[in-house]
Amino acid sequence: MGKLQTVSVVMNFIIIAATVIALPIGARDRRNDGHFIFAQMGNLTTWPTGWTFMLSWLSPIWTIGAFDSCVHLSEEATNPNKAVPFGILTSIGCCWFFGFITMIVLAATINPDPESVTGTQFGQPMAQIYYDALGKKATMGLMVLLFVTQFLMGLSIIVAASRQTWAFSRDGALPFSSFFRPISRRFGYIPLRATWGCAALALVLGALAFIAPAAALALFSMAVAGNNLAFGVPIFARVVWGQKKFVPGPFYTGDRFSVPIAWTAIIFLVFGTLLAMFPVEGPDPTAQSMNYTVLITTAVWGGALTYYYVDARKWFTGPKITIANDDLTDEQQVGIREEGLELQMVEKPGVGIKKEA
Repeated sequence: MGKLQTVSVVMNFIIIAATVIALPIGARDRRNDGHFIFAQMGNLTTWPTGWTFMLSWLSPIWTIGAFDSCVHLSEEATNPNKAVPFGILTSIGCCWFFGFITMIVLAATINPDPESVTGTQFGQPMAQIYYDALGKKATMGLMVLLFVTQFLMGLSIIVAASRQTWAFSRDGALPFSSFFRPISRRFGYIPLRATWGCAALALVLGALAFIAPAAALALFSMAVAGNNLAFGVPIFARVVWGQKKFVPGPFYTGDRFSVPIAWTAIIFLVFGTLLAMFPVEGPDPTAQSMNYTVLITTAVWGGALTYYYVDARKWFTGPKITIANDDLTDEQQVGIREEGLELQMVEKPGVGIKKEA
């Protein structure tokens, strides 16, 4: 899985390099000036221009929605207390730096008439930008490269989702947890069933996106809302109820900056969640342009809460520590019990996890 992530990162850098080098060369005779790139604002919606600017934040909100993948792979990382925070900051930093450069190049080479790009016959504005600057053959090559990169990004998300699914199954928090819990020895000690389960679910959701653009928008926006909720709840719980219990790790911004950063993150996550609920074309949407995220997200979150209060709360007590007895110090055992976590001592080498042959 680490090799797959490396391939994905390399492919991302290749498509970025190809775009920022090829487009300015291909459009050398018709590049837009600095005022067009940095100062001109276009509004193709019926929202006021100010709110349209706010809706433009949806693009970076979607872009940084998967930097938490490092967290889900932390159990497979060396020195995760330092490696995971470093991975998150590196991911965000790369998105900001290389994304900023890419956006400048796109703004410099795009057709000054944005409607000709958004209404392209190719169905993909990016393809039209490539075509206008580079022609048919180069466009086909770059779009194939872009499709491969997007496919690898999808695999990366499945990898992260499968680890999260396995962790919930290990704790018995999901339906059919006993089925998804086993680890495959044959394929290198990975949660094989959880991985294929996430792939099957992704296939179903991907098929739903073909129903209509509104369905695709709702699914993508629900992913943003779900991620933001998952990020925001533990941060909020920490600053409101967990200040005295919080024990800083080796990567810590200090008492002076930690809480202000946390509240800034909470405000931004709430803002992003609300933003994802708005129809992007205007305040009077049709059935086709309506953003159904608020409906679908409410159904998903409501269903999860109903499942918990009706059944899961009767038997789910939180995360379970499934680790060999001699791998825990006396202080760790005391700390775990003080947190109210369920300690299930097991003997090596099984460490409490069923393994497939």
